[in-house]
Parts: sequence; structure tokens; C-alpha cells
Amino acid sequence: MRGFAIRWVSNVVALFVAAWILSGISYGNQWWTLFIAAAVFTFVNMWVKPLLTLLSIPFIIFTLGLFYLLINVLMLYVTDWIVPDFEIRTFWWGVLGAIIVSIVNWIVGALLPDPDPPQVERMPGY
Repeated sequence: MRGFAIRWVSNVVALFVAAWILSGISYGNQWWTLFIAAAVFTFVNMWVKPLLTLLSIPFIIFTLGLFYLLINVLMLYVTDWIVPDFEIRTFWWGVLGAIIVSIVNWIVGALLPDPDPPQVERMPGY
């Protein structure tokens, strides 16, 4: 649950920055729409994206990773489809949005604590 919350906060910031920079991405006039869109985007990235990435490995290898950007765009469009007031106007706004969201998540991820810290197994008696 802690990992979901950290990723959600990161996605709230990333989607806000993308909507602020790009006129082709918006979350309407309600702040709660941004929070819901970020929750949906986080859920989609945690459950759908890994499966889709696994199934797309040949395309990702063949395109030298470019297809992975299209998977990120698709995750934004799934969020657009589920959340009524979250809107991506065109495919190219989605591409730019995916790039911005990736960059912002990378920066925010460096500032926030690791959502999945490594678990150290200890031997009994130590």
C-alpha cells in the first residue's frame, strides 16, 4: 500500500506538470479529477503495463525501445478512457505527455523514498 501511495503522489505531480505545460492534456476544472486520474494511471502502470510490456518484448527489441514509448502513450489513453474529465486531445499530445510524465516521474522518484525497498533476509540467531 505504501508503494502505491508513493507512486500515486509521483503521478499526481507528473500529470499536473504535463497538463500545465501542454494545452492538449487537461483534467478539467476539478482538482479531484487530477487525483483520480493519477490513481487510475498508477493502477494501470502497476498491473496492465507489465503484462503489455512482456507481450511486446519482440516489438520493443525490434524498434530499439521506441515501442515502449507507445506503451506509455497507451497507458495515458487508458486513463483518458476511464476518467471522464481527463482528456488527451490527439495522439501527438499523448506522445509529448508520455515523455513529460516519464521525465517528471524520474525526477520525483529520485526525491521520494523507494516504494519497494530491498528485503534483507537474516539467518536465525544473527
